Amino acid sequence: MLVLGIETSCDETGIALYDTERGLLAEALHSQIAVHREYGGVVPELASRDHIRKTLPLVEDVLQRAAVDKSQLDAVAYTSGPGLVGALMVGAAIGRAMAYALNIPALGVHHMEGHLLAPMLEDNPPAFPFIALLVSGGHTQLVDVEGIGRYTLLGESVDDAAGEAFDKAAKMLELPYPGGPHIAKLAEGGNPERFDFPRPMVRQGGLNFSFSGLKTAVLNAVNSCKDADGVVAPNDAVDIAASFQAAVVDTLMLKCRRALKESGRKQLIIAGGVSANTALRESLEAMVAKLHSKLYYARPAFCTDNGAMIAFAGAQRLAAGQCDDLTISAKARWPMDQLPPIAEVN
Repeated sequence: MLVLGIETSCDETGIALYDTERGLLAEALHSQIAVHREYGGVVPELASRDHIRKTLPLVEDVLQRAAVDKSQLDAVAYTSGPGLVGALMVGAAIGRAMAYALNIPALGVHHMEGHLLAPMLEDNPPAFPFIALLVSGGHTQLVDVEGIGRYTLLGESVDDAAGEAFDKAAKMLELPYPGGPHIAKLAEGGNPERFDFPRPMVRQGGLNFSFSGLKTAVLNAVNSCKDADGVVAPNDAVDIAASFQAAVVDTLMLKCRRALKESGRKQLIIAGGVSANTALRESLEAMVAKLHSKLYYARPAFCTDNGAMIAFAGAQRLAAGQCDDLTISAKARWPMDQLPPIAEVN
């Protein structure tokens, strides 16, 4: 089955072709960072307009590079939610219209399920069951995964997601948007022990997360380091970045360790934009080694939003016989436990 995947949930337009027999054939991504940078964050209306301009040209580009004609497509998968409704509507309308014109099935894919399954695009994919840490700009969740569509939410953020905390800490340090990669780069030269930032919600048990208190601690540290002109010296900035990153990484690691121990699972996958963070990967690698477990993650390009994960996730459900009617579906919120299960990845 040859599936076209369309991802337009936020500020990146991702297109991919996935074949259930040959694997990933081609993929392309357009980032809107330049569009939103001057505003310090994503402007939904601008995101939607940029998706309108870029989606169809990227579809044509991917088809051409894969030497595939539209008539050869067997199905279309598009991101249906969660995300920015206007941005989602662009991909949903284009995907549903293409499928209708070609008389092939279409399926709206859950964005976070796409992230969760992205490590399965690698050469050594994990086998079910496993624990998944989903860490993106808008989500921080621990999920017990028995199979596709068989998800048990173990814990989630009660306020800011880890990715949001990275971006907000970067903004406090006047780093460019998006802040996460800039914080990670700056932290490389800093002392992670200089500032004693909290590891939120790690002592009282449970698997939920909270990063609002850590954000406040960073703000206090930034303000305490400003000189008379309101400027933070470079040596202070690198130490704040390193200490902040260490606090987030420690918190995520401790929660993952607790989830593995409580569940008895021996495999951990991390997915979403923050899963590309090198310090997080190294910390989790060391932790799972002590537990005689294994860690899996996608290549950096497939950690952030992309069309490959949507094409792959959609292909699994389409191959199992699932498809949507003619309704164009876009959901700003969509709990993952509402998804129907399928037996296995083909």
